[in-house]
This record gives sequence, structure tokens and C-alpha cells, in this order.
Amino acid sequence: MKKILQVGTLTAILALVVCLVSACAWSVGGEKATANPTRGQELVDLKKAKDVGALTEEEYQTQKRKVIER
Repeated sequence: MKKILQVGTLTAILALVVCLVSACAWSVGGEKATANPTRGQELVDLKKAKDVGALTEEEYQTQKRKVIER
């Protein structure tokens, strides 16, 4: 049950991040800017997800490794 809750929490956090990035992507002129997060930003986001309990230490380490290897 806790694992399901963690996955749901992570999904909610990721959805929120996507919404925020999408909202910020629109410039004043109405043109959509592309926002590609850097590896550093992805690592920061993963750490935040781990800190709020959305990821276990093992999940965090796995995802962190994937980001670094890209």
C-alpha cells in the first residue's frame, strides 16, 4: 500500500512540475518557449521527490544513475 501511495505521490509531483513548466513556457508575446531541464535540474527534482517521500532511497539512486548516464 505504501508503494502505491509513493507512486501516486510521485505522479502528482511530476504532473505539477509539468504544469508549472508549461505555464512558464509561454512568453509575453504568446510564443511558446521550449523548456528542457538540465541534468542538474532533474537531479534537484529527484532529490526533492525523495525528500518528500515520493521516492525510496533505492528508487532515487536508480533514477539518479539514469540521469547521470545520459
